[in-house]
Amino acid sequence: MTTIAIIGAGEVGSQIARAAIANGYDVVIANSRGPETLRDLIAELGPSARAASAAEAAAAGEFAVVAVPLELINNMPVDQLAGKVVLDTNNYMAWRDGRFPVVESGAKTVHELRQEHLPTSKVVKAFTHIQAPRITTAGRPAGTPGRLALSASSDFPEAIEFVTRLYDQFGFDTVDNSPLSESWRSGPGQPAWVAHESQTRPELIANLAAARRDVVV
Repeated sequence: MTTIAIIGAGEVGSQIARAAIANGYDVVIANSRGPETLRDLIAELGPSARAASAAEAAAAGEFAVVAVPLELINNMPVDQLAGKVVLDTNNYMAWRDGRFPVVESGAKTVHELRQEHLPTSKVVKAFTHIQAPRITTAGRPAGTPGRLALSASSDFPEAIEFVTRLYDQFGFDTVDNSPLSESWRSGPGQPAWVAHESQTRPELIANLAAARRDVVV
């Protein structure tokens, strides 16, 4: 049984946990307030889930989901995530995170910064332009007409291959929007973000191509 570490138990982290368990995964979930505060969520998720500290979760997972905003001072368990694929669900939002000049200048994306924070991991931007509840409700079997697509960006082809398999299990097609330097194309305010409710693979490809670098939210 594959175990997923989920760091962040908000809407996105919780919905990914639900989808993962529905597809046969075990999950170990952490938040910033301590495992005891996740008692209700763990009770809902059932025996395939348990709570832990971020470091404990990262160590237990065969791969990880980071579902918390990036902070400029690294707060991730680097050693425990070494060698693992790390799905980063974060979107840069200046009103929430504060302004990061290096991101707003276009010098780096927030996901490149995450990769710098986790130099021995394989970071991939994933699940960033879908509303959290739809992670468990919008998926459809492969080949279904109108099946929705999600983008993925990484500097590691094997991380894209991994997320493509996970997306397919959850019921979504994949558009490879690599490398991480291109991950801004699916960010807040961009066409792919605005059209998140219904994008087939061809539509998502077109929306990613139509992105403009000067959009900052």
